[in-house]
Amino acid sequence: MLTDVQQLLHADESETLEFKQSAGEIREIIETAGAFANGQGGTIVIGVTSTGKVLGVDIGKDTLESLANSIQQQTDPKVFPSMRVAEVEGKKIVILRIEESPIKPVLVQGRGYKRVGKSYHVLSSSELTRLFFSSGEISWDAGPSLNATLDDIDAGALRQFLRRARRERNMAIEVETPLPEVLGKLELLYEGRPSRAAVLLFGKRPQKFLLSSELRCARFKGTEPLHFIDMKVIEGNIIEQVPATMEFIQRHISMAAEIVPTQIERQERWEYPLEALREAIINATCHRDYRDSGNVQVRIFDDRVEMWSPGLLPEGITIKDLYRTHNSRPRNHRIARAFFLIRYIEHWGTGTLRMINLCRDAGLPDPEFAEMSGAFVVIFRKAKSIKKYLEDVELSERQKQAIGYAQQNRRITTQEYARLVGVSPRTASRDLSGLLEKGILRQIGKGKAGYFELA
Repeated sequence: MLTDVQQLLHADESETLEFKQSAGEIREIIETAGAFANGQGGTIVIGVTSTGKVLGVDIGKDTLESLANSIQQQTDPKVFPSMRVAEVEGKKIVILRIEESPIKPVLVQGRGYKRVGKSYHVLSSSELTRLFFSSGEISWDAGPSLNATLDDIDAGALRQFLRRARRERNMAIEVETPLPEVLGKLELLYEGRPSRAAVLLFGKRPQKFLLSSELRCARFKGTEPLHFIDMKVIEGNIIEQVPATMEFIQRHISMAAEIVPTQIERQERWEYPLEALREAIINATCHRDYRDSGNVQVRIFDDRVEMWSPGLLPEGITIKDLYRTHNSRPRNHRIARAFFLIRYIEHWGTGTLRMINLCRDAGLPDPEFAEMSGAFVVIFRKAKSIKKYLEDVELSERQKQAIGYAQQNRRITTQEYARLVGVSPRTASRDLSGLLEKGILRQIGKGKAGYFELA
């Protein structure tokens, strides 16, 4: 237990850790508790300076109870901290653990707070709304679509969806089930009328009720969004928008034939992996913030493809999380469930990892994830042409084979190179060292476990 406390005191303040010098800072303590509850939870240590110096706290008979009551009474919904006292350097400190609240936003005397780095800030009205809709099972798409009736639902599109869901996920709803019953079972009705999700998924004209559900595609000249070569506005339901968008993309990206050095056959492939682009479109359509007046946009340039989705990442997920295993936190629960049923998504938070792996398998840079101008953006970039780069570099035929092997397999070892070109390990090491000096390869690790990859 003491070791845990010492580790805590040696840590720096962060989005999940705060030091307070005394219990007298009650207002700041309660606001920090609210910020932690609105985030991923956190720990407040009382009796310690921001630099980790232990000052200690005078703990009376009712100190802990009074502190807990103050936090509960001034938060809505109530925050119930877990508390313990620890002794360090002969002085007592209080450790409060605040869990993430399942219901958000948590307000402190009518104001919401969020943790940003080592400090907390007041939530804006839009951030409060975003937290509200991302909390629990409440989601915007479950609400009513203004003036929409069952006549606005495309029965053919719904039947097609049922056939696909039965094939992909063995869904039990029969294809000929009456339309209102199907929508009810899919939780796509609000007081007997189509919900927003129902209109977006199966509406005859979804844009009549939500103009921002158009998807906009553009091919720009060069590398800046200045001059259009082609543009298309894709309407219809959001399920149909995915293949329509892919059709536009495939008209404006190239398929190249290349000869892989270790193989005889010519291979044809798109300059960007289609499955990665499709994954990005599906994610943008499914997880966007439909309360935002912007549109999902696909921007194609000479050197990259960008997917813009209105709205920022869901609360609790960061850009860094997208490059590793993370939870799935759908913003639009009904739309996400429908997309899952037709195998558009998997509900495991694996979409970004699939994009990364598909790009790596294609020899492309990892996709870039960013938040810009109130939107979430995925950027796919072309690989720098190795052939062009090497035109002015003097290389042996053996070294060219090494580069081809590393390009295809993403790595090469000294032993693999020696076998590939039929030379001794010493010669192989000398050849690879030459590629290191030219900046073409970089070395990862040493000894038998070490290998080289393209720089």
